[in-house]
Amino acid sequence: MGIGGYGDLYVSHLLDTNKQKEASIVGVVDINPKMSKNYNKIIENHIPVFSSIEEFYENKKADLAVISTPIHLHAYQTCYALTHGSNVLCEKPMCTTTQDANKMINTRNDMNKFLAIGFNWSFNPSVQELKKDIRNGFFGKPKRLKTVLLWPRSRSYYNRAPWVGRKYSEESELILDSVASNAGAHYLHHMFYLLGPTKEESSCLNQVTAELYRANPIENFDTCALRAITDEGVELLYYATHAVKNSVGPRFTFEFEHATITYTQEKGSNNVIAQFHDGRKKLYTDPRKEDPLQKLATCIEAIKLGNQDIYCGPEAAYTHTLCINSMHNSMPEIINFPEILINHDEKTDLIWVDGLSETLIKCFEESRMPSEFDIPWARKGKLVNL
Repeated sequence: MGIGGYGDLYVSHLLDTNKQKEASIVGVVDINPKMSKNYNKIIENHIPVFSSIEEFYENKKADLAVISTPIHLHAYQTCYALTHGSNVLCEKPMCTTTQDANKMINTRNDMNKFLAIGFNWSFNPSVQELKKDIRNGFFGKPKRLKTVLLWPRSRSYYNRAPWVGRKYSEESELILDSVASNAGAHYLHHMFYLLGPTKEESSCLNQVTAELYRANPIENFDTCALRAITDEGVELLYYATHAVKNSVGPRFTFEFEHATITYTQEKGSNNVIAQFHDGRKKLYTDPRKEDPLQKLATCIEAIKLGNQDIYCGPEAAYTHTLCINSMHNSMPEIINFPEILINHDEKTDLIWVDGLSETLIKCFEESRMPSEFDIPWARKGKLVNL
């Protein structure tokens, strides 16, 4: 469901001659299928095309429904597919509210199917190895996890679909698309997931404070700073923006009792490095160099074996949904950057904020929020207790 954008990757993979032995496409659902670069191949392979999920299930059935549609459609389409006999792989983020998340969990339980949420890294062997080492106390108790992500996005990024950068749809459906819920969602979820007590769970949040800003002419935020505290008292920090000129990260630093784990997705760095205080070191493969569609292979294997061992299900993704909701509760009104600081490159159609990159990197390095520095535009969000 949804064969444009990211959905095209699934289609390309499953249409690959070498992959057709493991699974085949029984139908696609899209309101504008001709926009898919794989449309001609779909027609050549006699794959039926439907305009709605209802139309598909009136005519077909499927072992697995892959949902790669806009955020605000995930909950309804997931529940519909589950109740019509399909297991589901739903792209991230899972949904827009915790109420919808609970509905998805309950529907999955009632139908005795599995529901996987497509946070790529959580399915990768290197991440599973790291999570296992953390759970086994290899590094001692976690103290602080922090991540920074500075990814420029031009206005064409926001104009590519009517839901991008929106809080609400034209029909007043909650969307909450942002740098934390979409483009950078993997890296925020990653911190929650690594600290989860089991391989199927993420950590639970106790407190959330957020600062939400925007430079682009959008409804939601393009820049954020987050401080979250888990039930175990671990501090999690996340800094992300699309309103910068140059790309940085993702970078993360995870501080533990006996070691510090670092990662930089930049030239010269290809590993997640655990540096122990006694001088020992352990390397983990860069998750971004592993198969981004491992999640699909995991789901197909689970169906073939008749189990539900999928690693990242709704229990793992729930914390991310709760966090996004809490960030908006912490700062209900998005703060606009001062116009004097906003730049627009007409050639690239990119909007960026003077000094923002340096500010967020300094926040990351010193484990502070923008409002904790003497910055005129910064505003402190309210503390949300969960």
